[in-house]
Amino acid sequence: MWAYSEPGLGTTFKVYFPAVSDAETSRAPPVIGDLRGTETILLVEDEVSVRSVAADILRRFGYTVLTSSNVEHAELIARSHPGQIDLLLTDVVMPGLGGPALAAKISVLRPQIAVLFMSGYTDDSIVRHGVIDAQLAFLQKPFTPETLGHTVRSTLDTRP
Repeated sequence: MWAYSEPGLGTTFKVYFPAVSDAETSRAPPVIGDLRGTETILLVEDEVSVRSVAADILRRFGYTVLTSSNVEHAELIARSHPGQIDLLLTDVVMPGLGGPALAAKISVLRPQIAVLFMSGYTDDSIVRHGVIDAQLAFLQKPFTPETLGHTVRSTLDTRP
């Protein structure tokens, strides 16, 4: 995004979108039934509205969702939850310790856990600045219910 402004003359905004290949545009949207799951997800997001909406969407898809607004509480959940936690869905940038550091801590406590990062920053920007590795699962915010469901299902289905 590029913005140019001069007092008394106005402002110009230019927004650049990445090119999309024909293969991506012709792909059929996922069927909602294919997005359902029964796994348990630890959702860590500091913004209340995003956390609430994401948790509601995931519960509608059949997942059990444990929510946390910060790293300390997420670690407590990971230590104390009696059942399996299949996926850590965490914001990349949070106050204090960020998502990648949280994922490293949770992975020590629960080695089998899959990790999905989400951010309002583009994945290219986050990778370019060394925040996360390009090979990690990533979800761009804002997202649709279908995109969230598809990305979560795909991350769970491709874990080792």
